[in-house]
Amino acid sequence: MSILTSGHDVADARLHREVAALHRRGLRVEVLGLGDGAGGPDGATVRTWARRGPAGRGLLAAVLPWRARGRILMTLDPDSAVTAWPAARARRRRLIVDVHEDYAALLRDRAWARGPTGRIAAALVRGFELVARRADLAVLADDHLPPAAARHRLVLRNLADPAMLPEPSAPDPVPRALYIGDVRATRGVFAMVDAVAAAPGWILDVVGPVAPRDAAALTERLAAADVAGRVRLHGRQPPARAWRLARGAWVGLCLLADTPAFREAVPSKLGEYLAAGVPVICTDLPRQAAVVLEHDAGAVVPADEGCAAATAELLRGLQADPAELDRWRAAARSVADRERAGSAYDAFAIAVAALLDQR
Repeated sequence: MSILTSGHDVADARLHREVAALHRRGLRVEVLGLGDGAGGPDGATVRTWARRGPAGRGLLAAVLPWRARGRILMTLDPDSAVTAWPAARARRRRLIVDVHEDYAALLRDRAWARGPTGRIAAALVRGFELVARRADLAVLADDHLPPAAARHRLVLRNLADPAMLPEPSAPDPVPRALYIGDVRATRGVFAMVDAVAAAPGWILDVVGPVAPRDAAALTERLAAADVAGRVRLHGRQPPARAWRLARGAWVGLCLLADTPAFREAVPSKLGEYLAAGVPVICTDLPRQAAVVLEHDAGAVVPADEGCAAATAELLRGLQADPAELDRWRAAARSVADRERAGSAYDAFAIAVAALLDQR
């Protein structure tokens, strides 16, 4: 089986979980994607390319399906899905399309998706949804994602994989917050930094790639005296390495902005924080807030200009009253088993194996 991506790094956490499930089913996997091959999934054959601009990415997407050796092609992004469709049909390969997000909604979040560029991107998304409807299998990260009318549809939520997570542990002596994921303004990076600035004594570990659009402003913000040395950027890391930082973390942060792409999202990090026994502070987007409030495993803050101040108040309160932290941590541990992956990824691997049997 070949997994193709012209837009994702081979250190992507969902990719690692999928490959691990396929290996448990006895399937051989190759991954063709971006970044450092050393960060790719264990046991897979990994081939990588450097990240490129829009034109280079399009060319890479066109080439990858013809370089793949697998009897099944699985794509992780819209452009590689569109280019894989004709290659799969010409070479009599099965095609699986992994749908991570509502891409039409995501375009409304992106400042670059305007004018001619936006129209091209919207046309690509329409082509992608057509391919996803006709693919041999559409694997969706959530049940609200399009296409609803896919011929063969499997919901594979971004549940935690215990093999990539540390066991719950005692909190560090020094209070520490953790964020793992894409690092950009709409995902709350500046709110996190401002919150830690207003909570003296706290440290913030940030793991993930910084969006180029926000890199200069983030560098400038981290040089300010109120956070100097207290916010540590770790860059992109393979999942198992990234989640080592959950050991001893007091809270995990999930401060998504209220945008069309995020409003109905349940980020994978939410379940992963809980599965590692780490309470969560999240914004009041309906579905992610419901998870935290249902289990009383953290707190919810407003997804508006008051986000940083409300988060800082919570951080200061936890430092002053560790009993509240103990209660949250106990609640997080109590839902760990529920949030950890099991049959969902096994069902995915079974569906893939069934496609091989149909040849």
